Amino acid sequence: MARRELKQERAERTRAMVVEAAADVFGQLGFAGASVSKIADRAGVTLGAVYFHFRSKDELARHIVSRQPELVVPPHSSQGLQHAIDVTLTWAYQLPVDPFLRAGARLVWEQEQFVPREENSHQQWTSIMADNLRAAQARRELKASTDIEAVARLVVNACTGAQMHSYVETVHTDLPNRVAEMWQCLLPAIAVPSALSRISIDESRGRAG
Repeated sequence: MARRELKQERAERTRAMVVEAAADVFGQLGFAGASVSKIADRAGVTLGAVYFHFRSKDELARHIVSRQPELVVPPHSSQGLQHAIDVTLTWAYQLPVDPFLRAGARLVWEQEQFVPREENSHQQWTSIMADNLRAAQARRELKASTDIEAVARLVVNACTGAQMHSYVETVHTDLPNRVAEMWQCLLPAIAVPSALSRISIDESRGRAG
């Protein structure tokens, strides 16, 4: 039993090394510029070790993209509309320093090459944002006329565009400010006055302490 557990532990450690190396390579070179051999070299493992855990470069890229939401956990407890805001601000603060989020941001530009259209990261994040907005609606924080799905798409589209422009202009250093500006423009159109008075879009919502 101990030998089996040791073997499983080694396999899990190798898988983690492969995923970490893939995030680094995808983040630097994008999907087209990456290769399984480059990922294996970065991880310090054989090609066989990579293929034992992932059948292809496509599968590795899909794994990294699908993991993005679970990596974004706001440091402050919140619900409804505040939680929707906190998720985007946390993402904006983490992206410049988290290799997995950086890889995801880079892969977004090329995801049509490895992700089915109906499973792309835009749909993934839009669903998450829509859930938060529905919670806000249940808490009576949104105007009755608010189109949940449309606003969710708008937020995701705006954040995607913000990270692309922010990377080109400041290498993501001003991304939290861009996300906060987006909410400053959007909130008066969707939130009721009582919610506006207690909602915070201060950039500190996205970082601990």
